[in-house]
Amino acid sequence: MSEPSGWSAPRGRMSVFFPLLLIAASYLAWSVFQTVQFARDRAALLNVRDTQEKQIEESKKLRLNLDRLAKQTQTLADRGNKSALVIVEELRKRGITINKDSPPPGPPTGSGAPATK
Repeated sequence: MSEPSGWSAPRGRMSVFFPLLLIAASYLAWSVFQTVQFARDRAALLNVRDTQEKQIEESKKLRLNLDRLAKQTQTLADRGNKSALVIVEELRKRGITINKDSPPPGPPTGSGAPATK
């Protein structure tokens, strides 16, 4: 039986074209896959950062309000209010000190990182 002309094994030297073509194609496919994965990961991380920035801003506002309340309670305790004295003393027992002379914090700011989208 005779073999088809395209299937005959070459005699002598083998061609390097096909193995190099496979290597180049697989490298290209891997690079495209990695690029797509990195783009998806970056988008997900930016989304998480945006969500966290909103929560951080809300927590800064809450902290500011709590500091104001603590300073007002300390002022009442300094004036002799018995309930305020009890609150300040309980806070002190738990390791929370109220510094009524500290300057109020400025408006909440971002994380300092450049916002890129």
